[in-house]
Amino acid sequence: MKQVTATGISVEEAVKSALAQLQTTEDRAEITIVDEGKKGIFGIFGSRPAIVKAVMKMDPIEEGKKFLTDIGMKMGAPIEVEVIADGRNIEFILTGEKIALLIGKRGQTLNSLQYLTQLVMNRFSDQYLNVLLDAEDYRKRRNDTLIQLADRLAQKAIKTGKNVALEPMPSYERKVIHTALAENKRIKTYSVGNDPYRHLVITPNK
Repeated sequence: MKQVTATGISVEEAVKSALAQLQTTEDRAEITIVDEGKKGIFGIFGSRPAIVKAVMKMDPIEEGKKFLTDIGMKMGAPIEVEVIADGRNIEFILTGEKIALLIGKRGQTLNSLQYLTQLVMNRFSDQYLNVLLDAEDYRKRRNDTLIQLADRLAQKAIKTGKNVALEPMPSYERKVIHTALAENKRIKTYSVGNDPYRHLVITPNK
């Protein structure tokens, strides 16, 4: 975490000096007044400069991008990261020649990276951020698969009269299935367990 201590004839001047050294703006720094200073006689004799400490705030989005880029390099799959920010919802779109390594079987690697990236970013954010990772339009293809799966398993629950438990999924994937089956009055859906093992259950209405 980058920080500097600066002085000036006033607190305002000390703050300006600190921000100039950090090459940032006041909203991107945490300012602590160490000493408000003293003007002294005639503004000269016995004067004491103001002292402030400025600490650069970490940008959660930049930290998320850096984390993903580093992971890609370590996995031998260099990537480029595009960011789409909509309030608290942050989407990272990953591209690269070996992107399949970061997607993994049924998106398990991508889901794990998404979970870890969200943890990293929320360490540096003043508000909770929701993170979504996508690569090669995987999420849309996955959503289509989940909707088909939801319909098939709902029919199974109705036919057998028994609960059908799905594999553990991230919350947004469970939401896709909840939404897909919301209009089906013959079944109910609910989630059980704790993340990352939380899973959805489809139960027939008696």
